Amino acid sequence: MPKAQRKPEEIEAIREDILDHALELIAEAGYKGFSMRKLGTRLGIAAKTIYNYFHNKDEIYLAILTRGFETLYEKCAAANGRNPDPMAKIAAMCRTYINFGLEYANLYNLMFTWHVPKFRDYVGTEMEPVAQLELETALKVSQLFIDIIRACANGSQTISEDEARFLMIQFWSQAHGYIAGINNTLLDYMHETPLIVKERLIENMLENFQAAIQCHKRMPA
Repeated sequence: MPKAQRKPEEIEAIREDILDHALELIAEAGYKGFSMRKLGTRLGIAAKTIYNYFHNKDEIYLAILTRGFETLYEKCAAANGRNPDPMAKIAAMCRTYINFGLEYANLYNLMFTWHVPKFRDYVGTEMEPVAQLELETALKVSQLFIDIIRACANGSQTISEDEARFLMIQFWSQAHGYIAGINNTLLDYMHETPLIVKERLIENMLENFQAAIQCHKRMPA
């Protein structure tokens, strides 16, 4: 009797489980120490079984990143949608971004911190389309911030795409520095309880951002 085919939801659940275990393995062994054989051992299955769901370890790695950026985008978009005022949107998205980085430390480190392959490493290979999807998903997050930053202008004043991108990079650099410092425990050497400065840091970032916006609004059109 032929084996019954798995339902789409069952296949998706297995893929998600593989990605969860793969992330744990990468966090422990690093990207270079990650292999299908080790992943199979962790899952309690033969490595060849994983190939029924993913072509190779690069596809798994890129799928983890894509899922991570999708989750981050959804969380930031939800925070954005709960607030009518653009400045309130920025504040909510700022907190959401930092909380994501601290709550999903391994995933965030893989997305932004660890030395792992990036899109350009896959250009010209069979994995380029998969890497392109991951890149496009990642850029949706930064574009969301850029769009809300531009919405902070009013009246006859506008904020250019380039200026909004600069403000987004400025914000990201500050937020990422704090998240990385918490996740790699370096801030533990600079402060007894670095988590308690999170709100003060966020408030300072928002004050600086608002000052930059106000300065921009005072500039001649």
